Amino acid sequence: MSKLPDFEGFAMFAKVAEEGSFAAAAATMGVSVATVSRAVTRLEERLGGRLFNRTSRRLALTDYGHMLAERASKIYADAEEAEDIARETSSRPRGLVKLAAPLSFGARWVAPLLPEFFRTYPDIAVELHLTDAHADLIGDGFDAALRIAIMEDSTLAARLIAPVRRFIVASPAYLSRYGRPQHPHDLGAHQCLTFANRSKRDVWRFTHKSGEECTITPTGALRATNVEGLLPTLLAGLAITELPEFVATQYFADKQLEPLLTDWRLPEGGLYFVTPTVRARPAKVSALADFVISKLTPAEWSAETMMGWKSPSHHSR
Repeated sequence: MSKLPDFEGFAMFAKVAEEGSFAAAAATMGVSVATVSRAVTRLEERLGGRLFNRTSRRLALTDYGHMLAERASKIYADAEEAEDIARETSSRPRGLVKLAAPLSFGARWVAPLLPEFFRTYPDIAVELHLTDAHADLIGDGFDAALRIAIMEDSTLAARLIAPVRRFIVASPAYLSRYGRPQHPHDLGAHQCLTFANRSKRDVWRFTHKSGEECTITPTGALRATNVEGLLPTLLAGLAITELPEFVATQYFADKQLEPLLTDWRLPEGGLYFVTPTVRARPAKVSALADFVISKLTPAEWSAETMMGWKSPSHHSR
């Protein structure tokens, strides 16, 4: 015989004693009458005494059953209370959330949100990984990630927060010295800064508002793994580069940089909040997701918001 008490048997016995019938107890617990009957019979055999006197018309506790009924009811009540506490704890936003975000975007737009988040959710801690490497949510144990990408089909749960465009930019000093390209093909004669962390050599694919397409392979003196590595050379007036909207518009406002080839568009990506699954998402992750999405959905970095530009009517896919 197992040394572990028959908790199921005691729980079903307590419910039968409370309801006064096997059928009523079964209905209350959402199981079959046969299941309840087997559990009570098993408990009687284990304890070595009858708990009920049964007839076709009547069910009554034996003296032995009366002696155990109150304690069995306490076991049942304690179990219900334990489950209630567990549910409340699991649904209350608390604990550590491991979040990955692109380096530049995370530093500029995510980290500044955290003080308000911590004031709102004092029981949640965040482990923020700022990296331009592609975070493996499941393999690296991340609860969530912010991704700027053209999302492909994925087993991950991804929620679009906002579109993110890309601009070809240069400083006024560069344009004054080297001239303004009028067509993507003109970029071949210019110094162009590129990213070193892409799987293949940078290729810039343009689509004109007329539908014309053009692809170029930019070349220049500097490649870097993130935007921060390119900005000093760019702002010094030595080159042209491609910048994501959340960086570029900050420099458009004070005219440190200017957008080029504005009749052309690069492929448009989006900012996504990504989790391994939407099922059984912990309350702490849902709280962070809802907070971050609410703060970032009105994309304050967009050209429409910062510059009052009208959104272009043509889109590349």
